[in-house]
Amino acid sequence: MDAPDEILATLRPAPGRWALALAVLFGLGGLLVLLALTAALGAGARVAILAIALLVLVQGERVRRTGSQEVRLTREGLTDGVGAQVAPLERIRSVDRGLFAFKPSNGFAVVLDRPLGRAWTPGLWWRVGRRVGVGGLVSSGEARALADRLALLLDERGPR
Repeated sequence: MDAPDEILATLRPAPGRWALALAVLFGLGGLLVLLALTAALGAGARVAILAIALLVLVQGERVRRTGSQEVRLTREGLTDGVGAQVAPLERIRSVDRGLFAFKPSNGFAVVLDRPLGRAWTPGLWWRVGRRVGVGGLVSSGEARALADRLALLLDERGPR
């Protein structure tokens, strides 16, 4: 049997998807700054566009940091790269990989027995209420493998 903290599967952002997301976000932020500084706009519009540009650039920085993050599956549940719990195994009720499931692209959703606090790592995972979404910038094959391994762990555990 595996040790409780042994890493059973790891999910990282796909380099191509991550680079494309960075290019889109930083490119949009740069274009908005350029528009705000060069277009003939009123002061209010200029400030609004600069504020939106700042938000887009901050999001781009968050996605840049995601490139070194990961989601790990252990016998204790899903954790992030620094060991913080994303979804403890004892709280997971089911894994939803269906075509019409409310989940990130190339990913899967986990349904918890009760809500945990909201948390988010852009392009990798999010947690709102009783749902955890894993995916976004990840490879669909790697996400499917991690979801299958998680489903096996839930089957081994038995019904709750």
